[in-house]
Amino acid sequence: MKDYVKQVQEVSSKTPLRRFTINNLEVFYHELSNAKKHLSESDPVLTRIIEQVGECRLKPHKKYFETLIDAIISQQLSTRAAESILNRFKTLFNGSDKNRRFPFPEEIIAMDGTRIRACGLSNPKVGYVKDLASKVLDGTVKIHKLNKLLDEEIINELVQVKGIGVWSAHMFLMFCLARLDVLPVGDLGFRKSVMVNYNLRKMPDEKKIISISKKNNWSPYRSVATWYLWQDLSFKKL
Repeated sequence: MKDYVKQVQEVSSKTPLRRFTINNLEVFYHELSNAKKHLSESDPVLTRIIEQVGECRLKPHKKYFETLIDAIISQQLSTRAAESILNRFKTLFNGSDKNRRFPFPEEIIAMDGTRIRACGLSNPKVGYVKDLASKVLDGTVKIHKLNKLLDEEIINELVQVKGIGVWSAHMFLMFCLARLDVLPVGDLGFRKSVMVNYNLRKMPDEKKIISISKKNNWSPYRSVATWYLWQDLSFKKL
Protein backbone atom coordinates (compact mmCIF):
# COMPACT_ATOMS: atom_id res chain seq x y z
CA MET A 1 0.00 0.00 0.00
CA LYS A 2 2.95 2.34 0.49
CA ASP A 3 3.55 2.34 -3.26
CA TYR A 4 -0.04 3.34 -3.90
CA VAL A 5 -0.01 6.12 -1.29
CA LYS A 6 3.14 7.51 -2.89
CA GLN A 7 1.41 7.33 -6.26
CA VAL A 8 -1.61 9.25 -4.91
CA GLN A 9 0.69 11.93 -3.53
CA GLU A 10 2.49 12.28 -6.84
CA VAL A 11 -0.75 12.57 -8.82
CA SER A 12 -2.28 15.00 -6.32
CA SER A 13 0.70 17.30 -6.55
CA LYS A 14 0.65 17.38 -10.36
CA THR A 15 -3.05 17.23 -11.19
CA PRO A 16 -5.53 19.98 -10.27
CA LEU A 17 -8.40 18.75 -8.08
CA ARG A 18 -11.51 18.19 -10.18
CA ARG A 19 -14.74 18.23 -8.17
CA PHE A 20 -17.92 17.02 -9.78
CA THR A 21 -21.39 17.32 -8.28
CA ILE A 22 -24.95 16.87 -9.47
CA ASN A 23 -24.87 20.60 -10.20
CA ASN A 24 -22.24 20.36 -12.94
CA LEU A 25 -22.97 17.03 -14.60
CA GLU A 26 -22.46 18.49 -18.05
CA VAL A 27 -18.82 19.16 -17.20
CA PHE A 28 -18.52 15.71 -15.65
CA TYR A 29 -19.88 13.90 -18.70
CA HIS A 30 -17.56 15.90 -20.92
CA GLU A 31 -14.67 14.69 -18.76
CA LEU A 32 -15.93 11.09 -19.04
CA SER A 33 -15.89 11.50 -22.82
CA ASN A 34 -12.29 12.71 -22.60
CA ALA A 35 -11.45 9.70 -20.43
CA LYS A 36 -12.94 7.27 -22.91
CA LYS A 37 -10.97 8.83 -25.77
CA HIS A 38 -7.74 8.96 -23.77
CA LEU A 39 -7.91 5.33 -22.63
CA SER A 40 -8.95 4.08 -26.07
CA GLU A 41 -5.90 5.75 -27.59
CA SER A 42 -3.51 4.68 -24.82
CA ASP A 43 -4.31 1.03 -24.10
CA PRO A 44 -5.25 -1.63 -26.71
CA VAL A 45 -6.85 -3.79 -24.02
CA LEU A 46 -9.14 -0.97 -22.93
CA THR A 47 -9.85 -0.07 -26.55
CA ARG A 48 -11.48 -3.49 -27.00
CA ILE A 49 -13.36 -3.37 -23.69
CA ILE A 50 -14.68 0.15 -24.25
CA GLU A 51 -15.99 -0.84 -27.68
CA GLN A 52 -17.87 -3.75 -26.09
CA VAL A 53 -19.18 -2.01 -22.97
CA GLY A 54 -20.00 1.46 -24.26
CA GLU A 55 -20.38 4.51 -22.04
CA CYS A 56 -18.96 4.63 -18.50
CA ARG A 57 -21.74 4.93 -15.92
CA LEU A 58 -19.84 6.54 -13.05
CA LYS A 59 -21.77 9.52 -11.67
CA PRO A 60 -21.34 11.77 -8.60
CA HIS A 61 -24.04 12.08 -5.96
CA LYS A 62 -24.46 13.64 -2.52
CA LYS A 63 -25.53 10.66 -0.41
CA TYR A 64 -22.21 10.61 1.42
CA PHE A 65 -23.34 9.24 4.78
CA GLU A 66 -25.65 6.62 3.26
CA THR A 67 -22.88 5.47 0.92
CA LEU A 68 -20.48 4.91 3.81
CA ILE A 69 -23.08 3.02 5.86
CA ASP A 70 -23.82 0.91 2.80
CA ALA A 71 -20.10 0.21 2.35
CA ILE A 72 -19.89 -1.10 5.92
CA ILE A 73 -23.02 -3.23 5.59
CA SER A 74 -21.91 -4.66 2.23
CA GLN A 75 -18.53 -5.94 3.36
CA GLN A 76 -18.10 -9.65 2.57
CA LEU A 77 -21.73 -9.99 1.43
CA SER A 78 -23.39 -10.62 -1.91
CA THR A 79 -25.10 -7.65 -3.53
CA ARG A 80 -28.54 -9.14 -2.93
CA ALA A 81 -27.89 -9.86 0.76
CA ALA A 82 -26.46 -6.40 1.32
CA GLU A 83 -29.45 -4.70 -0.33
CA SER A 84 -31.86 -6.71 1.82
CA ILE A 85 -30.07 -5.78 5.04
CA LEU A 86 -29.81 -2.11 4.05
CA ASN A 87 -33.55 -1.99 3.36
CA ARG A 88 -34.32 -3.53 6.75
CA PHE A 89 -31.92 -1.05 8.34
CA LYS A 90 -33.79 1.90 6.79
CA THR A 91 -37.17 0.40 7.68
CA LEU A 92 -36.07 0.17 11.31
CA PHE A 93 -35.94 3.96 11.45
CA ASN A 94 -38.77 4.91 9.11
CA GLY A 95 -41.25 2.06 9.14
CA SER A 96 -42.99 1.12 5.91
CA ASP A 97 -42.82 4.60 4.39
CA LYS A 98 -41.77 4.01 0.77
CA ASN A 99 -40.28 7.51 0.61
CA ARG A 100 -38.29 7.00 3.79
CA ARG A 101 -35.24 9.16 4.24
CA PHE A 102 -31.96 7.74 5.42
CA PRO A 103 -31.51 7.91 9.23
CA PHE A 104 -29.45 10.70 10.69
CA PRO A 105 -26.27 9.94 12.70
CA GLU A 106 -28.05 10.95 15.93
CA GLU A 107 -30.77 8.38 15.30
CA ILE A 108 -28.26 5.60 14.68
CA ILE A 109 -26.39 6.36 17.89
CA ALA A 110 -29.65 6.43 19.88
CA MET A 111 -30.96 3.17 18.40
CA ASP A 112 -30.46 0.06 20.54
CA GLY A 113 -27.70 -2.12 19.08
CA THR A 114 -29.73 -5.32 19.37
CA ARG A 115 -32.42 -3.85 17.12
CA ILE A 116 -29.81 -2.89 14.52
CA ARG A 117 -28.34 -6.37 14.75
CA ALA A 118 -31.80 -7.83 14.08
CA CYS A 119 -31.63 -6.21 10.62
CA GLY A 120 -28.88 -8.70 9.78
CA LEU A 121 -25.74 -6.83 10.79
CA SER A 122 -23.05 -8.66 12.73
CA ASN A 123 -22.02 -7.36 16.15
CA PRO A 124 -18.84 -5.77 14.72
CA LYS A 125 -20.82 -4.03 11.96
CA VAL A 126 -23.27 -2.62 14.51
CA GLY A 127 -20.25 -1.09 16.23
CA TYR A 128 -18.90 0.18 12.92
CA VAL A 129 -22.07 2.03 11.87
CA LYS A 130 -22.34 3.59 15.33
CA ASP A 131 -18.67 4.60 15.21
CA LEU A 132 -19.19 6.26 11.83
CA ALA A 133 -22.23 8.12 13.13
CA SER A 134 -20.27 9.24 16.19
CA LYS A 135 -17.29 10.45 14.15
CA VAL A 136 -19.57 12.37 11.79
CA LEU A 137 -21.17 14.13 14.74
CA ASP A 138 -17.92 14.99 16.51
CA GLY A 139 -16.32 16.27 13.31
CA THR A 140 -13.67 13.58 12.93
CA VAL A 141 -15.26 12.88 9.55
CA LYS A 142 -16.39 16.18 8.05
CA ILE A 143 -19.01 14.51 5.91
CA HIS A 144 -20.26 17.59 4.05
CA LYS A 145 -16.78 18.87 3.28
CA LEU A 146 -15.26 15.68 1.87
CA ASN A 147 -15.69 16.83 -1.71
CA LYS A 148 -13.38 19.76 -1.01
CA LEU A 149 -10.48 17.49 -0.02
CA LEU A 150 -7.81 15.72 -2.03
CA ASP A 151 -8.14 11.96 -2.48
CA GLU A 152 -5.36 11.24 -0.01
CA GLU A 153 -6.95 13.51 2.60
CA ILE A 154 -10.30 11.78 2.21
CA ILE A 155 -8.73 8.34 2.60
CA ASN A 156 -6.89 9.45 5.74
CA GLU A 157 -10.09 10.86 7.22
CA LEU A 158 -12.30 7.87 6.44
CA VAL A 159 -9.95 5.15 7.67
CA GLN A 160 -10.22 6.61 11.16
CA VAL A 161 -13.67 4.98 11.31
CA LYS A 162 -13.78 1.40 12.55
CA GLY A 163 -14.69 -0.91 9.69
CA ILE A 164 -13.69 1.49 6.92
CA GLY A 165 -10.40 0.64 5.28
CA VAL A 166 -8.64 1.84 2.17
CA TRP A 167 -10.83 -0.30 -0.11
CA SER A 168 -14.04 1.27 1.25
CA ALA A 169 -12.48 4.72 0.92
CA HIS A 170 -11.60 3.97 -2.71
CA MET A 171 -15.19 2.91 -3.43
CA PHE A 172 -16.46 6.14 -1.87
CA LEU A 173 -14.09 8.21 -3.99
CA MET A 174 -15.13 6.44 -7.17
CA PHE A 175 -18.85 5.85 -6.77
CA CYS A 176 -19.92 8.79 -4.61
CA LEU A 177 -17.55 11.65 -5.43
CA ALA A 178 -16.78 10.30 -8.93
CA ARG A 179 -13.08 11.02 -8.58
CA LEU A 180 -11.65 9.87 -11.88
CA ASP A 181 -8.07 8.97 -10.96
CA VAL A 182 -8.42 6.34 -8.24
CA LEU A 183 -6.63 3.00 -8.50
CA PRO A 184 -8.19 0.43 -6.09
CA VAL A 185 -5.20 -1.88 -5.93
CA GLY A 186 -6.78 -3.99 -3.19
CA ASP A 187 -9.95 -4.91 -5.05
CA LEU A 188 -10.05 -8.61 -5.84
CA GLY A 189 -12.32 -8.34 -8.89
CA PHE A 190 -10.18 -5.60 -10.42
CA ARG A 191 -7.01 -7.61 -9.84
CA LYS A 192 -8.59 -10.68 -11.42
CA SER A 193 -9.64 -8.73 -14.50
CA VAL A 194 -6.13 -7.27 -14.84
CA MET A 195 -4.65 -10.78 -14.61
CA VAL A 196 -6.97 -12.12 -17.33
CA ASN A 197 -6.86 -9.17 -19.72
CA TYR A 198 -3.10 -8.57 -19.51
CA ASN A 199 -2.23 -12.28 -19.73
CA LEU A 200 -0.54 -12.56 -16.35
CA ARG A 201 0.34 -15.95 -14.88
CA LYS A 202 -0.80 -15.00 -11.37
CA MET A 203 -2.90 -12.43 -9.57
CA PRO A 204 -1.06 -9.08 -9.77
CA ASP A 205 0.06 -7.34 -6.61
CA GLU A 206 -0.05 -3.61 -5.98
CA LYS A 207 3.33 -2.96 -7.59
CA LYS A 208 2.39 -4.83 -10.77
CA ILE A 209 -0.93 -3.02 -11.13
CA ILE A 210 0.75 0.36 -10.73
CA SER A 211 3.30 -0.66 -13.35
CA ILE A 212 0.58 -1.68 -15.82
CA SER A 213 -1.33 1.55 -15.23
CA LYS A 214 1.80 3.60 -15.92
CA LYS A 215 2.82 1.59 -18.97
CA ASN A 216 -0.63 2.03 -20.51
CA ASN A 217 -0.97 5.67 -19.50
CA TRP A 218 -4.21 5.34 -17.51
CA SER A 219 -3.75 8.58 -15.56
CA PRO A 220 -5.57 10.86 -15.05
CA TYR A 221 -8.46 8.42 -15.59
CA ARG A 222 -7.54 5.36 -13.56
CA SER A 223 -11.03 5.11 -12.03
CA VAL A 224 -12.51 4.87 -15.51
CA ALA A 225 -9.96 2.24 -16.55
CA THR A 226 -10.84 0.27 -13.42
CA TRP A 227 -14.58 0.58 -14.09
CA TYR A 228 -14.19 -0.82 -17.60
CA LEU A 229 -12.10 -3.72 -16.35
CA TRP A 230 -14.79 -4.49 -13.77
CA GLN A 231 -17.42 -4.49 -16.52
CA ASP A 232 -15.35 -6.86 -18.60
CA LEU A 233 -15.14 -9.19 -15.63
CA SER A 234 -18.95 -9.24 -15.42
CA PHE A 235 -19.26 -9.60 -19.18
CA LYS A 236 -17.07 -12.70 -19.17
CA LYS A 237 -18.63 -13.97 -15.89
CA LEU A 238 -15.17 -14.80 -14.58
